[in-house]
Amino acid sequence: MEMTLPNILTWLRILMIPVLGLLFLLPAPWANAAAAIVFALASFTDWLDGFLARRWNQVSPFGAFLDPVADKLIVAIALIIVVVEAPTALTAVPAAIIIGREIAVSALREWMAELGQRSSVAVGMAGKVKTAAQMIAIVLLLYRHEIAGIPSWPVGLVLLYIAAGLTLYSMVLYLGAALRTLDGIETSGNDRESE
Repeated sequence: MEMTLPNILTWLRILMIPVLGLLFLLPAPWANAAAAIVFALASFTDWLDGFLARRWNQVSPFGAFLDPVADKLIVAIALIIVVVEAPTALTAVPAAIIIGREIAVSALREWMAELGQRSSVAVGMAGKVKTAAQMIAIVLLLYRHEIAGIPSWPVGLVLLYIAAGLTLYSMVLYLGAALRTLDGIETSGNDRESE
């Protein structure tokens, strides 16, 4: 494993996970703002490590594995924190949709990778927009204070529902791409058998 800057940034994001959890447990008045800042920094490193890896041609198999794992872990922890702070169906439903989708799509990508077809379920524009809405929503939901007179919680909740909707939409796109690929593999296999 090469310790390139993109990989270091990914490890840094993993180290932010317990920090985020600890900040949630602190009874300090600044804990929510600090948790929001930590999550915002983690989101920025998510974008930065991918950008630098492509820019400097430092994409590695280990980085390609670790980066999505780090992303999914910190998002799951942050969503759990949001639900624990406001344990209602309003927060639990979109959080469950987002976490469930991440698990399902990760399993799908792993399965497609075993078939040598990982590129058929690559991240599309819907997934990127979903990620942006999700990250902003979580920052606002963790912050829980007004920003320029606008309450962050309801805005964050609306964005979380938008992210959940985009999550379902992008999952349908991934599943459709995977099914078309599998159908193509099956068809070519049947063609070979009939020769």
